Amino acid sequence: MAGLFISFEGVDGVGKTTQVARLRDHALSMGLDVVVTREPGGTPLGKALRRLLLHGVPAEPNDDGSPARAADIAPRTEALIFAADRAQHVAETILPALERGAVVITDRYLDSSLAYQAGGRELTAAQIRSLSLWATNDLLPGRTYLLDMDPALSHERLTHSADRMESAGDGFQERTRRAFLDLAQAEPDRFLTVDASRSIAQVWSAIRADFDALVAQEPGIAATAARRAATAPGPDARPADGGAR
Repeated sequence: MAGLFISFEGVDGVGKTTQVARLRDHALSMGLDVVVTREPGGTPLGKALRRLLLHGVPAEPNDDGSPARAADIAPRTEALIFAADRAQHVAETILPALERGAVVITDRYLDSSLAYQAGGRELTAAQIRSLSLWATNDLLPGRTYLLDMDPALSHERLTHSADRMESAGDGFQERTRRAFLDLAQAEPDRFLTVDASRSIAQVWSAIRADFDALVAQEPGIAATAARRAATAPGPDARPADGGAR
C-alpha cells in the first residue's frame, strides 16, 4: 500500500486532538497528502453510530404516553456497532486515501475497541480483535501513538460534559488504561507510548521525531512529498489567465 496509516490512542483527556492537529500540520508542511479522521464517526454512517455509542439509545414514550427509560446497549451489541463503524470507515475513507499514497491520521481505531470493550467492559480481547480484523480486512496502522496518562488526571482536562464512556467510573477508566499499555507491550514494533503528562511541546517532540523517521523509511511517501513540492506553485505564482485567486 502506497500510504502511511497512523493512529492515536489513549484514555479521554490525554491530548490526542491537539497532537493529531500538530501532526497534520507538520505532514502538510512536508508536502504530503494528509487525511485526518476519527472513530467512531469518520463517515456519515459513523456519525449516526457515534451518537448511539456515546449517548445511548434515546428513550421513546411508552404507548400510554408515560416517559420510558433510555435503552442500555448490551456489550455484544456495542462491539458490533463499533465494528460496523470501523468497516465503513475503512471502506469509505481510510483505504482509498492509503491507496493513493496519503498519510491517514485517525483519532482512535481498533485498539480503542480492545481497550474499552475488552479491557473495560470485560469482553474477551480475542473476540473483539477477531471481529474488528474481519470488519477491516486485517488493516492495522503502521504506527500507533499511545498517549498515556493517569485517567484521574486526564479527565480533569475535559471541557465538555462526560459522555457514556467517560462517565463509566474510575475503575473502568483504570482498567482501560491498563489494557492500552498491555496492547503496546504486546506489539512494540507498532506502538510508541508517550508520557502524556508532560508538556504539549514535549509530547509533540517525541511524536515528530518518530514520524520523521517513519517517512524517511518509506520511499513512496518521500517521493510523493518531493513530487508535490516540485510541482507546487511558487509564492509569486499567478493563475495563467491573470485573474485573482
